[in-house]
Amino acid sequence: MAKKRIVMALGHNALGTNLPEQKEAAAKTSKMIADFIQDGWQVAVVHSNAPQLGMIHTAMNEFGKQHEGYTSAPMSVCSAMSQGYIGYDLQNAIRTELIRRGIYKPVASILTQVMVNPYDEAFYTPAKAIGRYMSAEDAKAEEDKGNFVEEVPGKGYRRVVASPKPVSIVEGDVIKAVLDADQIVIACGGGGIPVMEQGYRLKGASAVIEKDLAAGLLAKEVDADVLLILTDVPNVYVNYGKEDQKALETLSVQEAEELMAEGQFEAATMLPKIEAALDFVTHGNHRKAVITSLEKAQDSMAKKAGTVIQ
Repeated sequence: MAKKRIVMALGHNALGTNLPEQKEAAAKTSKMIADFIQDGWQVAVVHSNAPQLGMIHTAMNEFGKQHEGYTSAPMSVCSAMSQGYIGYDLQNAIRTELIRRGIYKPVASILTQVMVNPYDEAFYTPAKAIGRYMSAEDAKAEEDKGNFVEEVPGKGYRRVVASPKPVSIVEGDVIKAVLDADQIVIACGGGGIPVMEQGYRLKGASAVIEKDLAAGLLAKEVDADVLLILTDVPNVYVNYGKEDQKALETLSVQEAEELMAEGQFEAATMLPKIEAALDFVTHGNHRKAVITSLEKAQDSMAKKAGTVIQ
């Protein structure tokens, strides 16, 4: 009998914000991931990278300023770096936890490029803030390069980049082959490295892809049974943050679409998760998406926690 396959999208709280926090968080998160593997699931892991990407981008820019002959790193290169060092901590933590349980399975991070449409409307309205706060002088220098910046009252200026929709995963066949071999894969980190086709070449885009949308696309491409999106709340809510907020245990596609139309989901937080869930469950049979917290992940598979969309 074929094993069930799950794609997990890890949020910021599963990884921490700096190097010591990340190592500690990865060790904790690996226990949850190992629980699923021990229960017989084939697992692909997608992780966020916002704090790490900002740190790398800032460090590379400052280094380029202070050392002659060096330049700042493009956003796509910073994204690749974040995949490498987050994947390093995650794969080692998962491997350690599996061996502790007597489970011997390879765990690998795959540097993943994700194709985006160069004509995506997001490129005309960049909204993702990234990197350090800048002075007005530095902000003007960024604008002179053709980059976008926004003013943050009382703090300075920050660069903003586009967040286009993921179209396809360049290394999708490789990721699927690893899962077919019943091995654990970490892929599409931070939403993947956004790239565009230019003839035979792939050119990195100055953008950041929503990791939940990339996770949903990956789940479709590897024909997963479940898309598990882990965040800092145990459920999806209506009227979130208000006195009459209500946790939802289940959502049909129609109900989710109606709540989206009502504006129930915050654009920068819950909305991409709902969009990813709907795209996944409507492009295959017997699929379900679950949105919950890291602590409730295992319970959500037994329908004891989380919000199930199917």
